[in-house]
Amino acid sequence: MNTLTVSNLAAAKLSQDPIRKPVRARFDFRVILAFFAIYVIWGSTFLAIRTAVLLVPPWFCAGVRFFAAGTVLFAFARLRGIRGPSLREWRSLGIIGVLMFSVTYGALFWGEQYVPSGITSVLEATLPLMTVLLEVFVLRQQKFRWRAIAAVAVGFCGVAVMMMKSGHANIPSFGVFPCLVILGGSASWSLGAVLTRSLPLPRSRVMTAGAEMMLGGSVLLILSLASGELHPFPVIPLKAALALLYLIVAGSLVGFTAFVWLLARMPASRVASHAYVNPIVAIALGYFAASEPITIWTLLGAGLVLGSVAFSMGNAAFSQWPGKFLRLARKLGISRQDKFAGFTPHIPEGSCPRE
Repeated sequence: MNTLTVSNLAAAKLSQDPIRKPVRARFDFRVILAFFAIYVIWGSTFLAIRTAVLLVPPWFCAGVRFFAAGTVLFAFARLRGIRGPSLREWRSLGIIGVLMFSVTYGALFWGEQYVPSGITSVLEATLPLMTVLLEVFVLRQQKFRWRAIAAVAVGFCGVAVMMMKSGHANIPSFGVFPCLVILGGSASWSLGAVLTRSLPLPRSRVMTAGAEMMLGGSVLLILSLASGELHPFPVIPLKAALALLYLIVAGSLVGFTAFVWLLARMPASRVASHAYVNPIVAIALGYFAASEPITIWTLLGAGLVLGSVAFSMGNAAFSQWPGKFLRLARKLGISRQDKFAGFTPHIPEGSCPRE
């Protein structure tokens, strides 16, 4: 075989090089949109919640958000021919719905009446730390490790730092109790996430999420009625109505769709990175859009919280967190072979499909 023939074959091989296809796939614009949804849209929901609860009763807002979004998701799943939950699955959905939506978001919406949206977002970022505390001390699913506990301690020291007064009279303070309520809501979410791995649930993630939101929202609406929030029925200003609509459509429907779409295509640890970005987005939006003050204590406390979470992800006690996150996703029916894996990060035409 002469040199010309070898050169021609090499050139032909290079022209048919299959390596180029995966390179182009990396720049899928849908991935950018999906990450924008779970990074920016989910980060902005804290300000939307703050806007709504300053004008409308908090449990009513939370109940309307999740009952509406859950009903849309549940109806969409049924229209696609997905089997409804069994009685045993309804019981599990009720437990998870109360823990992860009624308690968590009831506390969050109530707390944001008193706590700025940026601070709230950092408090919510302690979710992985809460989960580890439950697994180590309550459920005994993890071994006690000093490095892991030290990381958790640093994170909660960051929470304490954020509550410090700046010493300036023009900086409004907020109570410790509302912060503790929000943290308690985060603990409820962590407990629900841990229990999800052992409870029977529908295979479809859309059916599961829709039913949980719908049940959790129903409990919040009942709580709103029992607490007197609806006596008389509240007047909803346009600003609050727009904020609530944004939470339903962008936060719950678009954000959820983007989240599960990414889980079907990306490593779970990469998708979970929204936990680091959301507080940064929330703090920035709170400062620029709502004139929420940013003090040195806010920045230092947020840095300690996010740093502790990032450090813990590499610790032995946290090393299984991405895998557990993925198993939780699979428990909800999320996989690369799932029939809904083709979801695009928008509401499907003719119908509507997390946080």
